[in-house]
Amino acid sequence: MHELTIASSMIDLASDHASRNGSARVTGMHVRLGVMCGIARSLYFCFGPATRGTLCEGAKLHIEEVPLTIFCEHCAEARSPISLSNLRCPDCGRPSRKVLSGREMELTHIELEEKAPHPALAPVGQTLQ
Repeated sequence: MHELTIASSMIDLASDHASRNGSARVTGMHVRLGVMCGIARSLYFCFGPATRGTLCEGAKLHIEEVPLTIFCEHCAEARSPISLSNLRCPDCGRPSRKVLSGREMELTHIELEEKAPHPALAPVGQTLQ
């Protein structure tokens, strides 16, 4: 299941980012997935279990699905084909060789929780509860 590998890679990236920035944990991840990837549902399914024991445990996964668009050379315009399996212009019916969007797989945003200040590092005269 390559969705688990993708989830693990995202978790590794986010955990590394959190560590480098001194964060206690990752609270959320935002991903852009093109509809042609076809993994959004599977990624949601395996994300939670894949985060166990990491800085991402309990993080929310936010997926933005990017629609499929093609460029029709005959019409000289971007179009949305009728289906994912038929990359023809819906207006003129000619096949397209250029996919403009729908194949994306991007980790776009990582939400971090800041670490609580260590009591020994509190300024003199300030009380911590």
